[in-house]
Amino acid sequence: MNAMTPEVSFPGGETAAVLAKARAGERLTPDDALVLAVAAPLHDLCGAAMEARVARHGKNAYYVHNVHINFTNVCVNACRFCAFSKVKGAAGARTLTVEQIVAELDARGDAVIREIHVVGGLNPELPLDYYLSMLRAIGRARPDAGIKAFTAVEVAHLADVGGVSEYEILAALKDAGLMMLPGGGAEVFAPALREKLCPEKISGERWLQVHATAHGMGLPTNATMLFGHIENWADRIAHLSALRDLQDLTGGFTCFIPLAYQPANNKLGAKGPDGVTAMRLMAVSRLFLDNIPHLKAYWAMLGIKAAQMALWAGADDFDGTIVEERIGHAAGADSPKGLTLGALRHAIEASGMVPVERTPDFKPLG
Repeated sequence: MNAMTPEVSFPGGETAAVLAKARAGERLTPDDALVLAVAAPLHDLCGAAMEARVARHGKNAYYVHNVHINFTNVCVNACRFCAFSKVKGAAGARTLTVEQIVAELDARGDAVIREIHVVGGLNPELPLDYYLSMLRAIGRARPDAGIKAFTAVEVAHLADVGGVSEYEILAALKDAGLMMLPGGGAEVFAPALREKLCPEKISGERWLQVHATAHGMGLPTNATMLFGHIENWADRIAHLSALRDLQDLTGGFTCFIPLAYQPANNKLGAKGPDGVTAMRLMAVSRLFLDNIPHLKAYWAMLGIKAAQMALWAGADDFDGTIVEERIGHAAGADSPKGLTLGALRHAIEASGMVPVERTPDFKPLG
């Protein structure tokens, strides 16, 4: 059955009972989440998620003045959904020097940047010293910005190349100025799907272990899930359940970010999620992930209007200015590549929410 359609049906009484449980703030089981995902009326589901959102955050919608830096698109992985990565020597392959990265930041002038978001491909020619030098140089160039950098996939890659533990890699990165890890590389945890989507990438189990290690050393992290490709609702709920289980143990996840699959310019050939699926996932995520404080409506992949709608389906964060998003746009995202602070606040206000600027680790400013 198509991943966008329900695989099962549930009687109306059961659906109503699970909705009542959600509205009462009781912890949902994975089976409960599946009932809501496939059977709850969309309006009722989003309404319950909105109640949970308001209880946590009121009508605040958080945003951050951030800049994305993609230091290399050279990657030894060949994820079937990725349109960003290149093999060494291919047309368009690029790796920035530390000096070029600093020049990108200097080009922003005197703008107050709160967050530097750094991710790239797995380029085997880049040693750990490159990453450490990058962090230190960014810290010197923008001492007031927090650095959110390097996914669990990158951390595992550095550990494997260096023949050391992931703890040692994270400790060195933290000492060089790393503030937190982004949530990329999770994709969807189901092993059978990863074999089709990204067989060269680390397992979902290892992704979770890297984040657990980071949490244990005081590094907060985000979490993601790529949706709208070949997965189904059972796969999605299992992914959310694994995140919630780890959060019960560590408390280190700050935000969950559903990433809408972008269908252009890659080998997978899936269509991408429709708007109803995106809103259902937002709502179920808010209700099921009762221990992860924030839920992001990532406008760069959802699009502005869908992200505004997601703020009424449980999401409380609108991400940030970004300046130039490259990864989703390489796969055909038709949202702007960046927003000004004014445009960002306007989009939030136009949705009926209150814009609140934040730090990378979600502390409100002002």
